[in-house]
Amino acid sequence: MPLKVDLNADMGESFGAYKLGLDGELLNLVTSANIACGFHAGDYMVMQKTVSMAASKNVAVGAHPGFPDLQGFGRRNMQLTPEEVRNLVIYQIGALQAFARAEGTELKHVKSHGALYNMAAVNYELAKAIAEAVKKAVPNAILLALANSEMVKAANDVGVKVAQEVFADRAYNEDGTLVSRSMPGAVIDDPLQATERALRMVLEGKVTAINGKEVPIVAHSICVHGDNPKAVQLASGIRKELEKAHVEVVELTYVLKAAYS
Repeated sequence: MPLKVDLNADMGESFGAYKLGLDGELLNLVTSANIACGFHAGDYMVMQKTVSMAASKNVAVGAHPGFPDLQGFGRRNMQLTPEEVRNLVIYQIGALQAFARAEGTELKHVKSHGALYNMAAVNYELAKAIAEAVKKAVPNAILLALANSEMVKAANDVGVKVAQEVFADRAYNEDGTLVSRSMPGAVIDDPLQATERALRMVLEGKVTAINGKEVPIVAHSICVHGDNPKAVQLASGIRKELEKAHVEVVELTYVLKAAYS
């Protein structure tokens, strides 16, 4: 059976008069779209438009909830209780689920954004709150989680489906976490380097950390950040090389079915 992997991008992150990302072009390349829900980015007009575009291209629609921090784009840590996190995630899932149903589709997955994602990757209680929110709001959806993180453990404990995510355009620490964006080299914008890393994570289950150490990794889905200026070039190159290597690029439902069958 050929290897299968999902290719996802964060999108719907424009807001009012401010445009961010090349969502229309990315939707021709990815199989899953993580759509901002209005807290860290996006608004009710952008949410509807992005869901509609994704649905029309048969791209899986997912909620991308973040901290309520428009000014910081959701990339600043906030000290919230697990209960607050659970409820803010339910709130955002509900908003995007309404748009999905209005466009004749359903949410396939949930992926937290930015600081919320990175904090939950190492904080089990926050990770569990996110997993509980998914179970309560969209019990059949998949939680998209940083590979080998606390989010994966929490999802398994709570009893929600989980897919492990890797990043083509981000550097890794040796513990499998992402290098802080405040550090040099944290974001990889060389398409060739990003493609080589993606292929290795899928085919070999390894990534080289920023200190040169080899880190074992599980790759059910590869993320390309929509706000990366070279996002379209990155996604195009990665998809092309994956298909050359006989890896099927399909949405998460099919990846997990193949992985656990």
